[in-house]
Amino acid sequence: MSEKIYNMVEIDTIAALAEIVNKNELGEITIVDGGKTITVKGRKCPPPPPMMSAPAPAMPVPPVQAAPAAAPAAESAAAAPKAGEKSGNVVKAPIVGTFYASPGPGKAPFVTVGREVKKGDVLMIIESMKLMNEIQSEFDGVVTEIIAKDGQAVEYDQPVMIIS
Repeated sequence: MSEKIYNMVEIDTIAALAEIVNKNELGEITIVDGGKTITVKGRKCPPPPPMMSAPAPAMPVPPVQAAPAAAPAAESAAAAPKAGEKSGNVVKAPIVGTFYASPGPGKAPFVTVGREVKKGDVLMIIESMKLMNEIQSEFDGVVTEIIAKDGQAVEYDQPVMIIS
């Protein structure tokens, strides 16, 4: 003979619901019968709903092999002025990001090799965390070499161009 709890439901029914929750590893189960409602919670809580944030692929992610490929070019450019082959002021990336030579696709680059620049002129854009950062020249002179390629990932303090 089964007992009734609060004149609502039999203990056998609660035990059966608890067994279903445990057997199926449910967080909880709720049964509604007319005006009666019973909820049995299991040991495992259901996982929280996914956070509503921007998916990771939405951010531009540089290829893993792009940084090592850039390092030899950076090292040879840094070594070149020391060897005496090329002299001038080395412009380095002030932040990690993606190097862009022009303000937009199909537009003329900010600077080209042989172009004279003044302190404060925009040399490039480095995109970092979806922000376009205009990088200005700290030197007056002539651009003698552009080391980074358009769309290339650059590291902090990586040589990007040389101004003589």
